[in-house]
Amino acid sequence: MLRNRRKIGVGGIAAVAASALLAAGCSSSTSPSSSSSTTAVKGAVATLPIVTGTGANCIFPFEGTQCYSVANYEDFEYQMVLPLYQFGGNSNTSVLVNYPLSPANAPVYSNGGKTVVINFKGWKWSDGQTVDAKDLIFFLNMLEAEKANFAGYTPSLLPDNMTSYSATGPNQVTLQLKQPYSSVWFTYNQLAILTPMPLAWDVTSLSGAPGSGGCSTDSAADGWAKCKAVYSFLAAQNKDTSTFATSPLWKVVDGPYNLTAYNVTGNFTLVPNPKYSGSPKPSVTLKFVEYTSDTAVYTGLKTGALASDGPNIAVPTTDLPQAGAGFKPPTNPLASAGYTLDPAYEFGIGYAYINFNNPTYGPVFKQLYFRQALVMLDNQAGMAKAVGRGYSYPTTAGVPPEPRSQWVSPEMAANSYSGPYPYNPSKAEALLASHGWKVVSGTLTCESAGSGASDCGAGIAKGTQAKFSMDYTSGVSTQEDYVDILKSGLAQAGIQLAPNGQTFDTLLTDTVPCKPSQSQCKWTFLYLGGWLFNGPGFQPTGEPLYASSSPNNSGSYSDPKMDSLINQTHTNPSLTVFHNYADYTATQVPVLWMPWQTSITAVSNNLHNATWSPFLTWFPQFWTCSTKTC
Repeated sequence: MLRNRRKIGVGGIAAVAASALLAAGCSSSTSPSSSSSTTAVKGAVATLPIVTGTGANCIFPFEGTQCYSVANYEDFEYQMVLPLYQFGGNSNTSVLVNYPLSPANAPVYSNGGKTVVINFKGWKWSDGQTVDAKDLIFFLNMLEAEKANFAGYTPSLLPDNMTSYSATGPNQVTLQLKQPYSSVWFTYNQLAILTPMPLAWDVTSLSGAPGSGGCSTDSAADGWAKCKAVYSFLAAQNKDTSTFATSPLWKVVDGPYNLTAYNVTGNFTLVPNPKYSGSPKPSVTLKFVEYTSDTAVYTGLKTGALASDGPNIAVPTTDLPQAGAGFKPPTNPLASAGYTLDPAYEFGIGYAYINFNNPTYGPVFKQLYFRQALVMLDNQAGMAKAVGRGYSYPTTAGVPPEPRSQWVSPEMAANSYSGPYPYNPSKAEALLASHGWKVVSGTLTCESAGSGASDCGAGIAKGTQAKFSMDYTSGVSTQEDYVDILKSGLAQAGIQLAPNGQTFDTLLTDTVPCKPSQSQCKWTFLYLGGWLFNGPGFQPTGEPLYASSSPNNSGSYSDPKMDSLINQTHTNPSLTVFHNYADYTATQVPVLWMPWQTSITAVSNNLHNATWSPFLTWFPQFWTCSTKTC
């Protein structure tokens, strides 16, 4: 969601990415779980679940798309190493930048929006060094050297849109930009990708002295050779998961927590960092325990074994009564086990990537009429009701439809908020038939090759059969059910869909945009769940998802008009300009839209102040327990 981060969707949604597990919601500030009146117990331990294959598997916050997920960043890395700016807060309504919880003060814009000054607060790393200008320069230098290996990079944006950057004081960094930008867009969608890194990481060996790698003082004069060497070393260490809890590198933190135990299957422990500079100071140890599925987590909740379903998992909607008004469960089946249930929006969209570079089916997917037909066979409303049980809702464009906001465009609101192509199998069949497709022996087949108005389209050979696969997240019952409904919907037009469940971490390896000649380019649909707009896309513009050559544009969608509309949103604050972009995502179908969810979380009545923002950021330094284990 969406750091534009891929996210698994949980709790009855099949939608940054996957639709079933990373959908932790936000508990209400009026619930017993969020009361701050109970005396806190010192040394308390909160037990939280991780479903096998969905937890954190990377620790270095400068990573490619294979690591760019909520599980790795918000849930894990940001508890130890803080981004330049935090977004959201310990509230279920916060969707703003959170300067009090950030290591730097609010950026200062001048020169018509072309100069940005960042001032650090003087917070400390756990090794006693100050979080200051040199740490941000370290990150910026590495970004210059290795931007192709950083999932937060979009061509023409940071660092490409700077003319220079420098430390203009021990606690100050100044950026000079190539053109004026909106201060909101640049803060929310550009500065959001930056993470100051300790000089203890500026090394090329575990025995190296802090800064000895030279990346923090490197330049383009040597082709960023020092930064490349440091990156190679850190990237290798990032792959060695067996040392995450013991390596001296990862022991240097400025966040509220430190890692003391880790297993890649899902078990790890975060303990309070006594040298954390922010406020409040953390007091609860977080112990994550592996569960085989979201159903197993629910069983654990029923026995009272967990403090909460945690930042990764929501209560499966299949275990809840049909949603009432406002996505709220009318009754609480976990009340007797000592939990409060709370709903919350997540600022995201649901979709499956379409592989426009698939060597066989890429030409098919590049035909707009075919994508329109896919949407008209995609019964999202039925999915949301039957599987989502009323806790989810259709996605109609590249902008979150809920909560209703200024960003919702006219095309998104069309057909009672069903978008421009509401579910209509008959219309889809007629559209396909008018372009040379016919059902032959039960399978939709191209019978009229060519580029004419009544032909299948350029590059599609006569006899091409619509036989696709959909890779989706295993262990998430709602995703599997959504894919089954989609399979039935497509079959109405003779399109065959073969579901293929794999772990979320495995699917992430296919998110790197591919070329038709590459072996990993054979997938057709890749369903990770959806995209949570939690930076660098707190303003839901499309540069991470639909811009040509973006590393998160996993399906390799490319359209010059889309690129132009995206670019216009960066400099023009007009809602009309934004709506033009949103409308285009609705009508062009760059991905196959799937439902998105409202999450329902369970929080123990013994755990207090436990909430999440709609960005899925969470701040356990606010948590307290009224019992030793909660």
